Amino acid sequence: MKRIEAVVQSEVSRKVVRAVRETGVGGVTLIESLGQGAGYRPEIAGKQIEFNSTDVILTVVNDSQVDAVISAIMDTAYTGKKGDGKIFISNVEESYDISTKEKSVNTI
Repeated sequence: MKRIEAVVQSEVSRKVVRAVRETGVGGVTLIESLGQGAGYRPEIAGKQIEFNSTDVILTVVNDSQVDAVISAIMDTAYTGKKGDGKIFISNVEESYDISTKEKSVNTI
């Protein structure tokens, strides 16, 4: 199993979630966040914005779903400008469903 964590601009996050769900994943978590990368930060009313409004999208998928989910995120979040976001992939050794006490693959 893999954990996919995508940091995207808030304006596109709900579209990205829909695209990820359309790949057949079991569930998605959306976390509203503020971020600061190395890229451009705009000025509003003469002051540079310290943090950009970003969202973090999390999902855990079977290894066979990773490429489809990455493509869905990339295609939906892409504007061609700096600050479109990042995707991080990590291994998930085990997972548990608290309500059913099931372990591993059955929980995603």
